[in-house]
Amino acid sequence: MRYWGYRITTTCANQMMMVALGWQMYETTQSAWDLGLVGLYQFVPALLLTLWAGHVADRLNRLHIILACTVVQAAVAATLLGASAQDTISKELILALALVMGSVRAFQMPASQALMSALVSDAMMARATAFNSSGMQVAIISGPALGGLIFALGASAVYATSLALLLLACALLWGLGYQRHVVASEPATLRTVLAGVHFVLHNKLLLGAISLDLFAVLLGGATALLPMFAKDILMVGPWGLGLLRAAPALGALAASMWLTTHPLQRRVGHILLIAVAVFGCAMVLFALSTHFWLSMLALAISGAADTVSVVIRMTLMQLETPDEMRGRVGAVNSIFIGASNELGEFESGAAAAWLGPVMATWVGGLGTILVAVLWLRFFPKLAKRDRLE
Repeated sequence: MRYWGYRITTTCANQMMMVALGWQMYETTQSAWDLGLVGLYQFVPALLLTLWAGHVADRLNRLHIILACTVVQAAVAATLLGASAQDTISKELILALALVMGSVRAFQMPASQALMSALVSDAMMARATAFNSSGMQVAIISGPALGGLIFALGASAVYATSLALLLLACALLWGLGYQRHVVASEPATLRTVLAGVHFVLHNKLLLGAISLDLFAVLLGGATALLPMFAKDILMVGPWGLGLLRAAPALGALAASMWLTTHPLQRRVGHILLIAVAVFGCAMVLFALSTHFWLSMLALAISGAADTVSVVIRMTLMQLETPDEMRGRVGAVNSIFIGASNELGEFESGAAAAWLGPVMATWVGGLGTILVAVLWLRFFPKLAKRDRLE
């Protein structure tokens, strides 16, 4: 439960920070391109560092890695608090801190994913993944919503709250005990660092599942454009932006709570591909909507579909990977997730600068549907997977 609480508090804090950062960046520059740059600046260090971070997660204490990363995130929140209080926030500072956050997540995500297997048994992995996802969605719902509401008191209030939550997360981690993983015995070489890549490339089921998320969210995600939709299309302020960012998590929470009590039994491969296609359809609806509550509904559907995909993919990854490799395989997964999220934000910003936010999101949703259809043919082993065992 302490680890679950840590995940909730850190996720909530980061979601609140991203609401304030996104609004401040767009208010400062009025540029979709600059909104996309925030994602790109987080992705580049993750791309460069994550494989090495996975190797570190298989050699060092994973709990200590996660704790150090949380301390750095708290320092970022403190820096943003000071800059906002002194009215010195700037595009350059935001991008520099985005680099720091990307570097931290490069080490945090592989260690966090690998740590899960030490806390629960394989038999409970699917339920634990869904339960963990439900907690994350609570944070993703409350974080943006609270961030939008607290923003009425100023960006400094948002960053102060985020800092307090991150310090609480450190306290929760401090006393957490777990059975330490088996440390990889081979020397640190290029071959051992790239062992996770080799493992995934030769496991077609894992490759299909991980790459599906990459291309689906890379094309269909529109998180970076939400400030534009909130301000210029739906005509709502920071509170509306907070609700829009929370809407996918509302659907995701409902889906993860259902999966906790009703775990998937059969045809999980087909369900995975259908969930990705539904995600794409929801993003097409969001792009075409000019009504706030219809947009909220579309985003909630996208969140529910994405959660079904996440639970299946993460459970498969844990079950298909030996413990001594989980850090490095988690690192590969982190690169794919980072590419789909942070690089996806850059892609969204660049596409919106060229096509406009509505057309960029509409085309991206159609691309996601196409990916689901193509993966049915490219990865038949994934499509035919029957059970999560």
